[in-house]
Amino acid sequence: MPTNRQILLDNRPQGEATLANFKLVSTETPALQDGQVLVRHHYLSLDPYMRGRMNDAKSYAACQPLGQVFQGGTVGEVVESRHPRFAVGDKVVGYGGWQEYSVVDANQPGMLKKVDTTRVPLSHYLGAVGMPGVTAWYGLNKIIAPKAGQTLTVTAASGAVGSAFGALARARGCRVVGIAGGPDKCRYVTDELGFDACIDYRQHGDVKSMSAALKAECPDGIDGHFENVGGYILDAVLLRTNAFARIALCGMIAGYDGQPLPMANPALLLINRIRLEGFIVSEHMDVWPEALAELGQLVGSGKLRPRESIAQGIESAPQAFLGLLKGKNFGKQLVKMV
Repeated sequence: MPTNRQILLDNRPQGEATLANFKLVSTETPALQDGQVLVRHHYLSLDPYMRGRMNDAKSYAACQPLGQVFQGGTVGEVVESRHPRFAVGDKVVGYGGWQEYSVVDANQPGMLKKVDTTRVPLSHYLGAVGMPGVTAWYGLNKIIAPKAGQTLTVTAASGAVGSAFGALARARGCRVVGIAGGPDKCRYVTDELGFDACIDYRQHGDVKSMSAALKAECPDGIDGHFENVGGYILDAVLLRTNAFARIALCGMIAGYDGQPLPMANPALLLINRIRLEGFIVSEHMDVWPEALAELGQLVGSGKLRPRESIAQGIESAPQAFLGLLKGKNFGKQLVKMV
């Protein structure tokens, strides 16, 4: 059996996460038992929600245990199987964590799923045709529920969730305005993803400036907003929302290092009768088949062209993850293993 290199959570962050919180180890992969499958990971998924799980604090998911493989989504190839549904060479998506190999009990429902890579690249099953894409689909359809012609905004527009949100919203006839960091990301959002406009938050670093930029790009106000970041950008969005606007709250990356994120003018929620709903997409597994079918069609047809930032090798995962938290990635952040 192969030697398996793994990244463990060695200790919990005190404020900002650092490389010292992680540890790289090598271990021997155990022999398979009946019903188990050995997967060689091709890509690891790095996602902002992982930062919250590093803390030993109340959250919507259990915290990451110390001394264990850092948890996260993976795609790869079956290299050995003792389960009748999986054969050597099958491409699969799972939750194998930050390691080169994983031994999976394939009898457990949802632990491993075969995927078709003829039209959708394997890596996209961790992004546009995976959890981030379904997150965008759920927030758009089940919370914002837009009508054609309405104006929608989304933060982190060039990322895995934001780019999928834009493609889905455009397919429903909406005007879509993204918010992203830097001219390159904004050009990608408009030129390649087809957003109607994109606002560079680095050029609008406070509520007043961002609100003015939103007013210019959303002259008819904002009917729906998908929030990944929080902080002053959300305050600015609230100033521009129409009556009965809907906000899908997916992430608050501005506060993942433990900083409080006070809301400047919460009375706007009442004044505009806004519906604001936080959600965790893993609690809505019933929508995944429908969502993944539409997302697969968008990627396969070229209507959604996701961008990826790819780090090389298991040892690069911690540094790439810390960069993700600071917005250094461009699109979905992955680690390539093979």
